[in-house]
Amino acid sequence: MRLACGIDFGTSNSSVGYMAGGEPRLVPLEGDSVSLPSAIFYPAYGGKLGFGRAAISLYIDRENGRLFRAIKSILGGSLIHETTAAGGRRVAFTAILGSFLRHLKEKTELSAGTAIDNAVLGRPVFFVDDDEAADRMAQEQLAAAARAQGFAEVLFQYEPIAAALDYERRIEREEIALIADIGGGTSDFSIVKVSPKNRRKIDRKDDILANAGVHVGGTDLDYRLSLKQVMPLFGYQTRQKKRPELDLPNGYFHDLAQWHRIAFLYNNKSLEELKQLRAIAGEPEKVERFIKAIDDRAGHRVAGDVEGAKIILSESATAMIDLAYVDEALMIETSRALFEETIANECRKLSDCVARCLKTAGVKAEEVDTVFFTGGSTFIPAIERACLVHTPQAKIVRGDKFASVGVGLTIDSGLKFG
Repeated sequence: MRLACGIDFGTSNSSVGYMAGGEPRLVPLEGDSVSLPSAIFYPAYGGKLGFGRAAISLYIDRENGRLFRAIKSILGGSLIHETTAAGGRRVAFTAILGSFLRHLKEKTELSAGTAIDNAVLGRPVFFVDDDEAADRMAQEQLAAAARAQGFAEVLFQYEPIAAALDYERRIEREEIALIADIGGGTSDFSIVKVSPKNRRKIDRKDDILANAGVHVGGTDLDYRLSLKQVMPLFGYQTRQKKRPELDLPNGYFHDLAQWHRIAFLYNNKSLEELKQLRAIAGEPEKVERFIKAIDDRAGHRVAGDVEGAKIILSESATAMIDLAYVDEALMIETSRALFEETIANECRKLSDCVARCLKTAGVKAEEVDTVFFTGGSTFIPAIERACLVHTPQAKIVRGDKFASVGVGLTIDSGLKFG
């Protein structure tokens, strides 16, 4: 027997599942966990790749090699066609992306005990905002990467629709639901009619009242927090020594603050240019911290500590970012109030996106019965408030922040491929 699977390939975390006995079964991808960080570690001189938490641990333990995270972010752009040094050779980013999909496929086949020929992949409402050609190209690139790993047929489903399929399993009456999927790279919203009697319908287009999406996700929040509180201590927005009216060039600081750009800093050319930056800096000791972070290949560790502070701020009023491995005196205190101020523009974009979705659906706020949240960033209070501002009377239901989309895609794979 050959099966199909549903793959939630996320910017930050991924999951995969198949139907068994008429029920969706998510695959344990790392120990008992059905959620796997979307991370790959290439050992410096070849050898077995590391995935997920193991990949991150290899990097933190200073194993010689390269860590890649948020690789989904390169879809739809020119970086997908480039190569980078990894495993002692030049590797195409398409191959790096493919190696992660292959790992998911192999884990699924091991769990199911049979070959997996077909897949339903989740996709955001927009891979790329306001660029239909780039958005279409991103889907084509992801489909090509999946087919290259042995999937004969690859279909797509919107991630918020997949989350709606998961939510629909637990209801007893027809509802109008606003599905809010706030992921690592994108935020997607759908207004959907969900009903117990429609669970087995293959074609649900008449039940989808509207979709809307915006390229705002957890990694964008990390980026904003890093630029606000960490990068200035590495030289960002500091002045030049001989031309104090000018800031230092800022490109490298933006790279260090973005997960998917960090890998491009790990080369001799970047180090030499950073040393030139230090020579013209009015505060060279700050740029020296940047150089040390790159020389020690600690860029992803810095990004990880920023992300960790963001997560703590979901439940606490303050958090510390400990960067003693860069500079023993570098301990940064941040607060939820400052963080919320920093991401205010992102929150406005989310609120505006919900408003567009309601308008497109022709649904009044009071007609929305439920707001169903999934995705790790929905636990950030300011993000939740932004999503709820237009539907204050709706019931709030939380799905599994990392698994709801994967469950829905698995259900969809069973409907589409039998």
